[in-house]
Amino acid sequence: MTQPAYAAARLAATKIHEHLTRHLEGLPAARRVQLAPTPDLTVVEAMIDAAFWASLRREEGYTPLISLAFTAPDAGLRSMTFERPFPLAPQLLTHVAPAVERPGLHLGVWPHDGELKVWGATRSLPPFCLVLEVVAPGLLVVKHTRGEESGKFVNIAVIQGDQIKVIDERAAMLPDCPALLTSLLGFDSQFKSAESVSVLIQLAVSMRAHKRGGTLLVVPANSTTWKDSILQPMNYAVVPPFDGLAVLARQEPDDWEHGRWQDAVRRAIDGVAGLTAVDGATVITDQYDLHAFGIKIVRRSGSAQISQVMRTQPIEGASPMLIEPSQLGGTRHLSGAQFVHDQRDSIALVASQDGLFTVFGWSPCEGMVQAHRVDALLL
Repeated sequence: MTQPAYAAARLAATKIHEHLTRHLEGLPAARRVQLAPTPDLTVVEAMIDAAFWASLRREEGYTPLISLAFTAPDAGLRSMTFERPFPLAPQLLTHVAPAVERPGLHLGVWPHDGELKVWGATRSLPPFCLVLEVVAPGLLVVKHTRGEESGKFVNIAVIQGDQIKVIDERAAMLPDCPALLTSLLGFDSQFKSAESVSVLIQLAVSMRAHKRGGTLLVVPANSTTWKDSILQPMNYAVVPPFDGLAVLARQEPDDWEHGRWQDAVRRAIDGVAGLTAVDGATVITDQYDLHAFGIKIVRRSGSAQISQVMRTQPIEGASPMLIEPSQLGGTRHLSGAQFVHDQRDSIALVASQDGLFTVFGWSPCEGMVQAHRVDALLL
């Protein structure tokens, strides 16, 4: 293979390969034989290089939003195979991108006659399959499939220009790590059945997708004390609480109805996430009943103004930092932090218009609000 022209490709590939190797070494030997082959360093480097340069090109004015998967032609159950595989080259990837930019569709990459080539497209991926996705010009996300769930992924790294952010799996082992972060890091359902669903993760992704910013407050279903931190009366209270998403989340569809149920859940999640685009906060319970949207957060009577939060990022090399809430962002972040400071059995999900995403939760160990920056896990 020729030397990549993208200077960050070698460094990123080295870190990603080390991450994959370390992860595999922690699995039982019997489990490893069931997983997808691990690409060597030169393969990872070549895939990053080709995807990066393709992301900077245009096809009729559009950015090529493609997904590359390192998998053999016979590994997928539902694959479209090209009669003549084409080289892994930026201009060719750009040209074919409009046909494969739909979510869940991947271009298969595999060695052929001593050269990496694109052999076709597939929706079915083997366990622990390496996937490289173009999110925006110069922005790449490297991930792998979770266990037997080819449609669910664990992020490995985010590459943006010369910035390389490698996800730190050890963040899930920290005290008071919220369930949402644990799930995003892939430790709650890595080898569970495909029936499992994380509603909060999908809500977070959908909130980030509408690009208007927003706040989602998740409060206990059996308590109303959260209303002490809300300006009364609430202009957009929902009475009785809307339980459309809650009912779907409690269902266990059979195989025949699973696809229809997933579509219904996706529509319900997008509906709730859409409410967060309205100025103010949206409130749901931990059972996903919707109580209000477009409401104003206020400091609870008798409560002190929050002055510090503990900021964490699940990125290698990032250490927890004590900072002022205003350093996290604008009024959404400050009000979300204050709400959790006053309502310690709740969490707040805050999305910025620029794509940053923070999860606020109370830490009994630290005795303060923790602000978990998780946008790198939501791409």
